[in-house]
Amino acid sequence: MKKVLVMHGPNLNLLGEREPGIYGTDTFESVNEEIKAAAKQLGFECEVFQSNSEGALIDKLHESRLDCAGVVLNAGAYTHYSYAIRDAIAAIKIPVVEVHISNVHSRDEFRSKSVISPVCAGVIAGFGKNSYILGLRALKDITEAQG
Repeated sequence: MKKVLVMHGPNLNLLGEREPGIYGTDTFESVNEEIKAAAKQLGFECEVFQSNSEGALIDKLHESRLDCAGVVLNAGAYTHYSYAIRDAIAAIKIPVVEVHISNVHSRDEFRSKSVISPVCAGVIAGFGKNSYILGLRALKDITEAQG
């Protein structure tokens, strides 16, 4: 069974509390349970990781190259300005699918620019917690095509 990593960036640990009109009312724990269940159905072993720290996210990306087939990443606000996370994604040479709960293009102007998108396999945004599930499905297709 292939292992995948689902990563949540800053403030996503507050799902269910933080701006429910944008991010929904499901708790962080319940969203993670749905992610793990979907991953299992897709034939993946799934590790979930969250950090508010840029360095911890980078360290986890580096580690993932050793035992993961790919990563589903919601980098939160780091999406828009972290060249360090961008470089980590480029360095690990496994597919990373960028996901966002909200439609970042319909929000603040600064959110419409992603510095990590150019090194990701693709981007899924605006489908709420289902963005993660769609990201896992995309990762399944990518890893199967790679053999």
